[in-house]
Amino acid sequence: MSKTPRPGSQHKALYGTARWKAIRALHLRQSPICVYCGRAATVADHVEPHKGDLTKFYEGALQSLCKPCHDSSKKAEEARGEPIGCDVNGNPLAGWKA
Repeated sequence: MSKTPRPGSQHKALYGTARWKAIRALHLRQSPICVYCGRAATVADHVEPHKGDLTKFYEGALQSLCKPCHDSSKKAEEARGEPIGCDVNGNPLAGWKA
């Protein structure tokens, strides 16, 4: 029995392509600091979610984030539809309302 892919999961394979890896590496070399907290960045994050759109995926604007900011603040920001930012430890800034 085959599993039905989760919605939005079809684009995950794009992150393994040589083209994406080269784009990511170049971006992080040029912008090595997390734009949220100032720590070393390890994620080349799509500013606008690409949702599998190849043009947005490969040519869309990127921002550098550390993994904690990407996995916490960026996810919360996308869910809320507005930026919130985080502190140097990757914790969401005080003052934003859930």
